[in-house]
Amino acid sequence: MDIHTAICEGAKILKDKSILTANLDSEILMAKALNKDRKFIILNSSQTINEEDFKLYKKLIGKRSLRKPVAYITNKKFFWNSEFYVNSHTLIPRPETELIVENVLELTKQKKNLHILDIGIGSGCILLSILKERKSFYGTGIDASNKCLNISKINALKLKVYSRLKLYKSNVDKFFLGKYDLVLSNPPYIKKNNIKYLEEDISRFEPRLALDGGLDGLSEIRKVIKKSSELIKINGKFILEIGFDQKNKVAKILNKEGFYINKIQKDIANNYRCFVCTKI
Repeated sequence: MDIHTAICEGAKILKDKSILTANLDSEILMAKALNKDRKFIILNSSQTINEEDFKLYKKLIGKRSLRKPVAYITNKKFFWNSEFYVNSHTLIPRPETELIVENVLELTKQKKNLHILDIGIGSGCILLSILKERKSFYGTGIDASNKCLNISKINALKLKVYSRLKLYKSNVDKFFLGKYDLVLSNPPYIKKNNIKYLEEDISRFEPRLALDGGLDGLSEIRKVIKKSSELIKINGKFILEIGFDQKNKVAKILNKEGFYINKIQKDIANNYRCFVCTKI
């Protein structure tokens, strides 16, 4: 059987399970099975696949048909300009989160030697993407999960920014170290009772700790804003990702904690997603 036929077979299995990205997923999983990149798969679609590789491919398709996210099957997710190692202990990096990176890079064009704190670093995708672009910046990442910190370390070494990174295991409200020019966070912001209504890929497989924002979806956001106001330098910038329906409530919390809101940016789905603020 050739690669193209195998991919079509795999895509059909996924389509029958109502997976909208069936074709793309099938190509990515074929690339994983053959240990090649997707470009190779597309350019060599008439090449024969051997039995062992086909067996592995079918196994990967089986996992995806049970709704396991492709990023967890391949242990890879592309974010900003880099490929990140991910597994089921970390949230999968999402395109809307790139707004944080975009805003930081825009704000720091002429800056040198800034110290950045990432609250809830997860896979490290946000902070490490910034450190890779800004060679004189230093980063500190905190997370309540040791497993996330280990994944951040793997990614920092891979991106060659580990020498400018410090990692600490800590809950946000128990962290007291340092003063920062810039604080950023993508905290959990889904209402506890809404998690079960999310897509199965998310609700069954992504870490609950990275999703659960408490009963009103704001419990972690409140902690992050309060702690950021203590750890940030006067006139320092704070950049925060929020849920699509949280703009007004979050704005009130920010004002109460001494932040001036510079802008609230929408994502590609036209939802308010990212606050950019200054500590006053």
